[in-house]
Amino acid sequence: MRLVSYALDGRTGLALRTTGGLRDLGPRRLEDILATGPGALAALAGVDGPILDAAAVAYRPVLARPGKILCIGLNYVDHAAESPYLKVPDYPAVFPRFSSSLIGHGAPIIRPTVSHDLDFEGEVAVIIGRTGRHIAKADALAHVAGYSIFNDASIRDYQFKSAQWTVGKNFDATGPFGPDFVTAEELPPGAHGLRIETRLNGAVVQSASTADMCFDVATLVSVVSEVMTLEAGDVIMTGTPAGVGFARKPPLYMRDGDVCEVEVEGLGVLRNPVRDEVASLDAAAA
Repeated sequence: MRLVSYALDGRTGLALRTTGGLRDLGPRRLEDILATGPGALAALAGVDGPILDAAAVAYRPVLARPGKILCIGLNYVDHAAESPYLKVPDYPAVFPRFSSSLIGHGAPIIRPTVSHDLDFEGEVAVIIGRTGRHIAKADALAHVAGYSIFNDASIRDYQFKSAQWTVGKNFDATGPFGPDFVTAEELPPGAHGLRIETRLNGAVVQSASTADMCFDVATLVSVVSEVMTLEAGDVIMTGTPAGVGFARKPPLYMRDGDVCEVEVEGLGVLRNPVRDEVASLDAAAA
């Protein structure tokens, strides 16, 4: 099952992606469906709504207000090697994203006025569907409802202003999330072995397999749950492979007018233009 969160004609809702188009499921939120339980998610397949005009739909983040967004740093061997830390971590590096940074497929990533160091990071997002604490690794995937695509666009100079990365990872409109939520049964267990690729203006800048993760999805769910209760609707962003802009010589950062795409096998393509904050404000005022 593939679900899309959308806005259309001043209303928001959820749609089921079918071979015939986007079938409207009404003014539902994926957060509420997941909180109700697995049965509520399965029941959506039987809803017979109208087909939406795909050209008129604006994509919203798959989940607009997740309870927790937990990002994993340095989770691909090659990316750890290109980072300033130069080693694979012994324990997952976890930092938060906040919902105020999220945008949907097609919406512009905003390069802020205070920095030009806007970098790309293609990732797989894990959406929790069943609440749990102290989850055994063997049971972890049963807590995963599905997956999506994320671009953990980062303001690098702000990220490295201190030992904590949070500020550089939470500028407004730097977290593209979508376009689809894909239920877990449509993918290999733990989304293992999927090709992930990031393209900037059509040129491939990241290419890897999710098999290259240092900590796989089951491990991440289990380890995080040692610390906190994972609730239905929480999200774990699983990290990015090598090729990020700041590690290149010279650095390759996104600029106004660029288009960034993240493609993950079985999940689709997340595509967003890049706009300068000043240009966006001027356009809004016009």
